[in-house]
Amino acid sequence: MSLPAYAMNLSSFPEIYERCLVGPLFRPWAEAILDDVGLAPGDRVLDVACGTGIVARLARERLGDAGRVVGIDISPAMIAVARTTAPDIDWREGDACALPLQGGETFDVVVCQQGLQFFPDKRGAAREIRRALAAGGRFAIATWRPEEELPLFHALHRVAERHLGSFVDQRHGFGDADALRSLLAGAGLGEVRVRTLTRTVRFDDPDVFARLNATALVGMSPASRQMDDAQRAKTVDAIVDDSAESLSPCVADGRLAFEIATNLATGRG
Repeated sequence: MSLPAYAMNLSSFPEIYERCLVGPLFRPWAEAILDDVGLAPGDRVLDVACGTGIVARLARERLGDAGRVVGIDISPAMIAVARTTAPDIDWREGDACALPLQGGETFDVVVCQQGLQFFPDKRGAAREIRRALAAGGRFAIATWRPEEELPLFHALHRVAERHLGSFVDQRHGFGDADALRSLLAGAGLGEVRVRTLTRTVRFDDPDVFARLNATALVGMSPASRQMDDAQRAKTVDAIVDDSAESLSPCVADGRLAFEIATNLATGRG
């Protein structure tokens, strides 16, 4: 099992992320989030932890010239790819816990798709989202539901633990809806509502998903800190091989399809 040639030739993880994950996994959710928040002509939109910028790009497409879009991410490599894909958007490198806002600027809409669970200071990030919102502005924040509720991810985690020992999958580390609601309300955000949304996502190449997922799991494990690059690569290979049985029920006609669920928190500033 391996990534296709075009992915193997990419020079950085952000490029692989953009090419292999954004379309099947993140774009459908970005569409749903923007549908929910309801963009209007003239809106100023901020995408926090924007990654390679799919939410910001879709917001720009919907608003055209009748709006303004800013994307912020802590990773210079992610921002570099975002600038390549959409040079007309205002991309900024910055920490979600200390947003690089210019002259007290505020936004009508602030979105954070699958970033909050990774922030070391979640309360600080929530306060920064509140600071960035204009009076009456809308926000939408998505965090994946707990791994235990997602059968495929739970099975793949158990496979990985056979090679890595016990560890936490940070992607699903802030799936408690009540904790999310409390965090946002405590930061001064109003009318906080948290819903669960479920979608079926599809990957044309199951092998690509298996390898990217195994790579993510290895990277999140404490055991990987004791490995050199060759050992990490060997461990990824072993996890990919052992994942085939768990993936098989989700594969039909050579394509992978599975359900994944997210919390979607919305409200106003």
